Amino acid sequence: MGHREDLLDGAEACLLRKGYSGTTARDIVAASGAQLGSIGYHFGSKEALMNAALVRATEKWGDQLEQALTAASDPSAGPREHFEIVWDRIIDLIGRHRALWAAQFEAFSLMQRSPDIRRFLAESQEHARDGLSALLQQFEGEHDPDTAARIGSFHLALMTGLIAQCLASPENAPTGRDLAEAIRVMAESIAGPGPAA
Repeated sequence: MGHREDLLDGAEACLLRKGYSGTTARDIVAASGAQLGSIGYHFGSKEALMNAALVRATEKWGDQLEQALTAASDPSAGPREHFEIVWDRIIDLIGRHRALWAAQFEAFSLMQRSPDIRRFLAESQEHARDGLSALLQQFEGEHDPDTAARIGSFHLALMTGLIAQCLASPENAPTGRDLAEAIRVMAESIAGPGPAA
């Protein structure tokens, strides 16, 4: 394994242990065994290395999410039961990766002062939206591209809110059933009464 991969491994370990802004270049060097100058050589800056480490950690989580969502479920379950199962699995994964999401939220707090972080997060959000849309189509059916993008954005907003709740108060985080019921009530409210006869 080369210095670039060593640096990524070290940065990812530090990211999960010390957070995004709590990690120094010297921390990464100590964790990776690489030289301080190799950060600039391979990544240009510590910030670029931390962004790459955050991308890699999030991609690993995405792989676990895909495995969890494609795991066999009850074929006799209806759409609402599938929704509940899927979101229970997502909530469980969020809870098992709290350090990653704390680092992700920390990066969000830094984006107002860093165009690079803002650009990185915007690209990450677009990728996450598209990935969620594609991943959840197996439960929700195929849609035209515009509808798929809207559904992906909704799921991303739902997931981001869930992550915030799980970080702040995991014991009060909703379940898949809670989410399904809330969506049912809101959908009925939005739909309003049927047309007058």
